[in-house]
Amino acid sequence: MPPVSAAPSTAPRRRKAEQRAEKMEQILDAAEELFSRHGLHGVTLKDVAQRVGVHHTLMNYYFDDKKTLFDAVLARRAAVTNVQRTRALDDYEAASAGRPTVEGALRAFLDTDLDLYIQGGERWKNYAAVVAQVAAAPEWGADLMEQHFDPVVLRLVEILRKALPDGSEADIFWSYQFVTGALMLTLARTGRIDKLSRGACRSDDFAAVKDRMATFMAAGFLSVCRREGREQT
Repeated sequence: MPPVSAAPSTAPRRRKAEQRAEKMEQILDAAEELFSRHGLHGVTLKDVAQRVGVHHTLMNYYFDDKKTLFDAVLARRAAVTNVQRTRALDDYEAASAGRPTVEGALRAFLDTDLDLYIQGGERWKNYAAVVAQVAAAPEWGADLMEQHFDPVVLRLVEILRKALPDGSEADIFWSYQFVTGALMLTLARTGRIDKLSRGACRSDDFAAVKDRMATFMAAGFLSVCRREGREQT
């Protein structure tokens, strides 16, 4: 009886897949850093290739064009932050036993995200700056924000409606607009507050932001949504 031949080893194939995945991470990290500093239009595929240390033609093996690369950079960490924020919001609503507060909901949404930037180091802060750029891009930013972030934002709004049963839809959404505006300015790390405050505040001090933002924004929500006798527009 002839010997049974061993099944072909999958080790070389696995190593190749691991090498490809590792190279992809290197490309995404490099692109993330460059996009965070120079924006979508200030970076080329060749710039990314040079940062990674590969020939620029290899970039076309992984990505069709620069916009595809940018979208991949955004999607990679969006998946992480959305899972964590959704879980935090669900846990908060369950713990509130039907009586959520505005600040409690905002802390579940904002603090969970800020913790990623505090604990994740410079790479996560680079990603934060990319998100801030997307939010401020009038031509294509809204579509990407909708694609990646609208479900978790609407989950927050759902809880805020319960915390503010007398608040109008318009007031709640305008108040959220102001929250996200402040958050995006924070994520951009422009350095302006450093100069204005003469060093009392730092743009990259996300722990200080976490300590204050939800409390500040909750007061705004309550003030806007509980106004009495306001002029109807």
